[in-house]
Amino acid sequence: MSKPRIQRRDVHGLILLDKPVGYTSNQALQRVKYLFKAKKAGHTGSLDPLATGLLPLCFGEATKVSAFLLDADKQYRTVCRLGVTTTTADAEGEVIETLPVPELDDARIEAVLDRFRGPIEQVPPMYSALKHQGQRLYDLARKGREVERAPRPVTIHQLHCLARTADTLTLDVSCSKGTYIRTLVEDIGRALGCGAHVIELRRVGLTPFEAPKMVTLEQIEALAEQGPEALDAVLHPADEALRHWPEVRLDADSAFYLAQGQAVFVPGLARTGWLRVYGPGDRFMGIGELQDDGKVAPKRLMIPSNSG
Repeated sequence: MSKPRIQRRDVHGLILLDKPVGYTSNQALQRVKYLFKAKKAGHTGSLDPLATGLLPLCFGEATKVSAFLLDADKQYRTVCRLGVTTTTADAEGEVIETLPVPELDDARIEAVLDRFRGPIEQVPPMYSALKHQGQRLYDLARKGREVERAPRPVTIHQLHCLARTADTLTLDVSCSKGTYIRTLVEDIGRALGCGAHVIELRRVGLTPFEAPKMVTLEQIEALAEQGPEALDAVLHPADEALRHWPEVRLDADSAFYLAQGQAVFVPGLARTGWLRVYGPGDRFMGIGELQDDGKVAPKRLMIPSNSG
């Protein structure tokens, strides 16, 4: 006898999930989507199974802002083990080499960290979701294959050592999209002359969520037992993901024409670029772009009844 189909529902908004260790981003997404019984959901970029912390999940109309969260700057706290390198550059990999850790002082560590601040280039790890000729790099790596990877530009906005022991460093990292913390740690270990790998990794922030109050999977499971209203109470509106952008508020006529896909002129706007667009009654209409001619063009509009 087949199981009855789950009755999916329209859910709109963001969940700021504190991803647990051991879950891939997609596994965490699918679990939360199941608990919400949501029709449509997506996550905002992969966190390694070893990693914990902030993973925004987008539901329904809020999936239209997911790309902007994917491109956002990220903040991490990581603990790295010195003197040991692994195949994956983290604790899940097999040990490649063990080297003695030299005596390090604050000045030596600071000098090395300073080399990685600002714009740098990283060679993506083989154990990553990037593709080579249509295949994921991690699939190739598991088959024992290694392919050449071109360096990619990233920016390390901040890099500080918060604590250290004889063989560990605790680092605070603020970085651009596309940065691999495992690779950063591996490169720092190489520069220190002893190698290193990640043993703990936690994402603590993501623009514009700098110090967010996150919800755990256990909390969501408990809310699911109380029903849909309890779950929906922890959703954030989609426009929170764009709160660091300028906003524009349209009158009824302009809102009508924008909703039809037409660019509208709004006097007094200072610079071109992305905008949060609101209509009458503070209704979030979606994403607009201020063009060179002074008109606001619609780019990604929310369905009016589901602007969540």
